Amino acid sequence: MAFKAIRVIGVVPARLGSTRLPEKILADIHGEPLVVHTVSGAQKSGAFDQVLVATDHEAIRDAVTRAGFETLMTSAQHPSGTARTAEVARTIAGDVFVNIQGDEPLVDSEALCRLASAFRFEESLEMATLSFPLTAGDEENPNAVKVVADARGDALYFSRSLIPFPRSRQSFHPWKHIGVYGYRRDTLLKLVSLPPCDLEQVESLEQLRALYYGIRIRLIQATKEAIGVDTQADLERVRVLLQRS
Repeated sequence: MAFKAIRVIGVVPARLGSTRLPEKILADIHGEPLVVHTVSGAQKSGAFDQVLVATDHEAIRDAVTRAGFETLMTSAQHPSGTARTAEVARTIAGDVFVNIQGDEPLVDSEALCRLASAFRFEESLEMATLSFPLTAGDEENPNAVKVVADARGDALYFSRSLIPFPRSRQSFHPWKHIGVYGYRRDTLLKLVSLPPCDLEQVESLEQLRALYYGIRIRLIQATKEAIGVDTQADLERVRVLLQRS
């Protein structure tokens, strides 16, 4: 496979609303808002030609701008980070757009580089995401999304249930999905134009729309487990881990 020069954009979608931890995206972590740690980690990874925060709220824009990072104001009507990333793709020149979760400040730099490189070396690649070995404690956790792959390393299915069903534990190594997504620009714009499918609505997993309509999703192995901030306990854990790093 030959290397192809492409422009890869890192996008951190960020909205202020949050049910379990209000305004978590601006929560203070050692003097900086959570979202600033995320965009800073994405920038430092070296995976991207440009990194920006896509938001619909002035408070987020102002916090990110003060920290010296780029922002783009987007519509408040977007139903998902994917849709917000698609607006960026309509505005900013780029070949590949990578959606990085704004509430995961412990960015896996090596995994981001692997994901971006996959698009540079494989022209036919439409979409890619990350996976990591599932811990036993998460097997019954519906918030830990599971994924299975085919022989090429492309996703067969994502589920909140444990898949495949382990009738035998011999050679069974379940995988957890980590929600960082890379898309070719045309694939991203196509995906958000497609109607939702029954599978994604039943599981509440929007990536199932891509599989349903025949878009291949390559699984790239992450080097560490992602830690999303959904609760106060998550926030305290992240504060401790970032202090150690």
